[in-house]
Amino acid sequence: MTNPTRKILTPHAINGLPLRNRLAVAPMTRVSASETGNASAAMAQYYARFAQGGFALVISEGIYTDQRHAQGYPFQPGLTDAEQAAAWQDVTKRVHAHHGAMFAQLMHAGALSQGNRFCEQSAAPSAIRPKGEQMRFYYGEGHYHVPKALSDEEIADAIEGFAQAAKRAIGQAGFDGLEIHAANGYLLDQFLTDYANQRTDRWGGSTQNRIALTLEVIKAVRAAVGSAVPVGVRISQGKVNDFGHKWANGEADAEVIFGALGDSTVDFIHTTEFEAWQPAFENGEASLVALAHRFAPQVSIIANGGLHGIDRADTAIADGADVIALGKAALANPDYPQRLASGQAIAEFDGSVLGPIADIKASELAQ
Repeated sequence: MTNPTRKILTPHAINGLPLRNRLAVAPMTRVSASETGNASAAMAQYYARFAQGGFALVISEGIYTDQRHAQGYPFQPGLTDAEQAAAWQDVTKRVHAHHGAMFAQLMHAGALSQGNRFCEQSAAPSAIRPKGEQMRFYYGEGHYHVPKALSDEEIADAIEGFAQAAKRAIGQAGFDGLEIHAANGYLLDQFLTDYANQRTDRWGGSTQNRIALTLEVIKAVRAAVGSAVPVGVRISQGKVNDFGHKWANGEADAEVIFGALGDSTVDFIHTTEFEAWQPAFENGEASLVALAHRFAPQVSIIANGGLHGIDRADTAIADGADVIALGKAALANPDYPQRLASGQAIAEFDGSVLGPIADIKASELAQ
């Protein structure tokens, strides 16, 4: 039997894209772009460190996809025009120079928008105020605003925004693949979430209807970039504004969601949970990773959520994960793969790096 720990350091491929190991950097919002959404020199240095430290795959922070309702935060990067796409070229080139691959995470904030230079009102499946409060370390304060309910025309525009951003990511910015952000409470997850989506049209109601927008985005993105580009989707239960949320129908919902994604054209599913090794549901035993692998065995599974301890990573691999994505552990250890290979100690994460604002700090770049 293969030693799972050793397996982490073995190659893997996603839709023909070779990865030198099975370690990825998870997407993390760092609000360090220009005010107009252009990737910065600090971002290029920040991302390059992970590839230099041995990570096979770097997944970008959420990148907004249109000049309407998609932007979520001030100083968030975008892929909405040629200038923004060109600004990413230095980032991707520097990651490639260290033999890493980089995926663009395409994100529409929906109701969770805390700052959008294109419009003042957020938009969502239904005009329902999101739970929780805005995040201060992303320049937010107070309750979320009540969003407007998207019309069919606006939904079509949002889908097209994903497709055009995908085309720029691959054709102009130099990314190797794409991750569609359908997790953590943002727009596509809002459509999936029962209490956030009160629509009575084809986008609301059953779980099958509520996952439909994600499937339409996948279809449009695939059409925009072709079959050879790695395309995947990020899925979660919990949200930045509703940490403990669980799908109402438990494993039955997991079967519908992961089954539908597996039957689409995605090459990978990226699951994220606070503790990825834990059972996904109170009365079950299977983790979300295991359920994704069970119901979508034909795609690669990327697992994220507290997996920096090698025993936890081994558990996720045994559950069916092909790649382990690290967030806070990668911030503390940009050279995590090299440390793991050489048996060096793994540094603990210092939360002060994300405060008072979660932008990229000079101290990080000096690591």
